[in-house]
Amino acid sequence: MEIESEKQILARRKEIEQELSEMLKETGSDFELKDIKGVIYNEEGSDDLTKIIAMFDRGGGATELENILEVAGDAWNYFPHKIIGGISPAEALLKYRKNN
Repeated sequence: MEIESEKQILARRKEIEQELSEMLKETGSDFELKDIKGVIYNEEGSDDLTKIIAMFDRGGGATELENILEVAGDAWNYFPHKIIGGISPAEALLKYRKNN
């Protein structure tokens, strides 16, 4: 999806929040949406995405893992990261494109 506006990013973020909330309920996870957002915002290393995936992992099959990876990747790209000034990678890309 081509990112064209801040409004589009915020709308997609809402969709991802809903997907994550539903997946947390479906998997019976002890974690909440705020836990996922916290891991992303306070990113410390390359294994942080793995932490998010582990929040959903219940030993399901390849299809379940594929769905988790897709939504976790979207969350990583659309949720804010402290390390890049409190904005998301999608927002950083939009900002870069506007300036160049």
